[in-house]
Amino acid sequence: MDKKPFRMNQRGGNQKKRGAKNVGFVALLILLGLITFAAYGQPSTMKDVSLSDVIKQANAGEYQKIVAKGENLEITKKGESKPSLKSHVNSQVSLKEEGIDYSKVTVEYQPESTTTSMWLQVGGTLIIPLLMFVGILYLLRSAQGQGNQALSFGKSRARLYGNEKDKVTFKSVAGSDEAKQDLQEIVEFLKYPKKFESVGAKIPKGVLLVGPPGTGKTMLARAVAGEADVPFFSISGSEFVEMFVGVGASRVRDLFAKAKKNAPCIIFVDEIDAVGRRRGSGMGGGHDEREQTLNQILVEMDGFEQGTNVIVLAATNRADVLDPALLRPGRFDRRVDIGLPDRKDREAILKVHFSKKPINKSIDLDALAAKSAGSSGADLANIANEAAILAARGNRHEITQADVTAAFEKVAIGPERKSKVMSDKEKEITAYHEAGHAIVGHVLPDSDMVHKVTIIPRGGTGGVTWFIPPEDKSYHSIIEYKDVLARMLGGRIAEEVIFGSDRVTTGGGNDLQKAAELARDMVVNQGMGAKLRDQVFHVEEGIMLERVMHERQYSDETAKIIDDEVESLITEAANRARLVIKANRKELDALKDRLLDKETVEADEVLEILKPTAMPKAAALY
Repeated sequence: MDKKPFRMNQRGGNQKKRGAKNVGFVALLILLGLITFAAYGQPSTMKDVSLSDVIKQANAGEYQKIVAKGENLEITKKGESKPSLKSHVNSQVSLKEEGIDYSKVTVEYQPESTTTSMWLQVGGTLIIPLLMFVGILYLLRSAQGQGNQALSFGKSRARLYGNEKDKVTFKSVAGSDEAKQDLQEIVEFLKYPKKFESVGAKIPKGVLLVGPPGTGKTMLARAVAGEADVPFFSISGSEFVEMFVGVGASRVRDLFAKAKKNAPCIIFVDEIDAVGRRRGSGMGGGHDEREQTLNQILVEMDGFEQGTNVIVLAATNRADVLDPALLRPGRFDRRVDIGLPDRKDREAILKVHFSKKPINKSIDLDALAAKSAGSSGADLANIANEAAILAARGNRHEITQADVTAAFEKVAIGPERKSKVMSDKEKEITAYHEAGHAIVGHVLPDSDMVHKVTIIPRGGTGGVTWFIPPEDKSYHSIIEYKDVLARMLGGRIAEEVIFGSDRVTTGGGNDLQKAAELARDMVVNQGMGAKLRDQVFHVEEGIMLERVMHERQYSDETAKIIDDEVESLITEAANRARLVIKANRKELDALKDRLLDKETVEADEVLEILKPTAMPKAAALY
């Protein structure tokens, strides 16, 4: 299929023009410098002496030659080949009349050179006007450049890709097989449009890529352009919006005009929610800059001529806040959901990121993929990069398994802060706290497995008890959530059991916050309350202007029941954690002692210490 050649990037042409102007300005400055140098010449290196000293030294026979040029004297001392002294005399009086003995020194009279004085006169006459001319010219050029910038203020700032040597294709993107299958159809539309038009099929105008941050939405969009071998215009949604009303709409028109000239091509709008939010949700009414920009996007997408072969790809992680008019058929015809990678995809992504790095044969990427459940592609890329940094910091020429493990822990739970000094009492409290988390999580049957326990501060925490699920999970039951709640409160309850309820510390503040958030989510969003089972009370995050007084979709009585449900879940979890810790006090002390001794205890050793633990019947859920 014949394709139109790519247009040269306008930014490159403007840079060449600015470079030519700068070269001309520098050349003019050099010319002025040469004129000044010629006018004033090099500074004289001859020493200035008084006429009386000249007469005295000449009559004493110390001078070889005196050359008189008008009122100026150039004196050459004996043994020298060129003048080294200068003096001044009245041109109306000869040197003999001044008292110099011609028998002691050779005296020559030469006509005074008018070249220097002429250059001085010319330079003094021309330099100031030339400098004024250069200044005015520079100001005019600057004003012209600002005028051009003002005229181009409404131009699109989209970056054009497509003529790179190393194009991104689907093979370059690991994982996301389902998304690739959905997008392969778009590639077919762009490569063979007549195939679909011949049977009356319309080419889709827009594809919305939805997924959490770091899942590769932008990479997949570039892969579509690479597979179809078409130009790729990339722009962020925030680049449309300016403080001046109408600029965003002008940029949208310019972007779509450029795209039509380069068709077939792809327009990629990253973070489209910055400009595509539901209209009427802000304080600016219906006439602010953002909404005008959105209106122009709607018009342009609905006004594509048939056969232009321009497809709009947009990415967002907040599809719920987009305007309904943007999502209707005829604008964004397709929605491609890109979720977090599963274990198989995570291993493939890790292999891509480690493929260009020197790694030791002992590295087990499959085990790393198993441990990194819930990580995005960006997280996995960060792990690979951190591992390389750690290897370089240790002056190693290849990445080892220890580097990969340390990098994973740094990304997942934060870097170690070994420099933080804790007293022996604080270490003991931290050890009991983390041991409490570990025991409750180990004993309760629906909790995740203990991966590591440490009392070394990491990130913003004083210690960490790390649980990793044995497999990826898509669904969670009420029992699982209740075990997680008890596990979260295990550290606080361990402090209470050991030191008394009045001696609990602020170390469990973050645990309490997360437990309260989970319990409220169970009741409000998941319908897992005891009295409000199968009822949800979701609150809109983006409060619209007309809903400010009605943001809560339930009564005060229901709100009181929700608060009671949350309190009941937290109390039940605390009681279950208390029963588990009291029934396994011996193992709690043993794990505490091991933590104080080693500071970090790995999974195998934790399981060995907690092997004798037992589940109290009163703590079981029926």
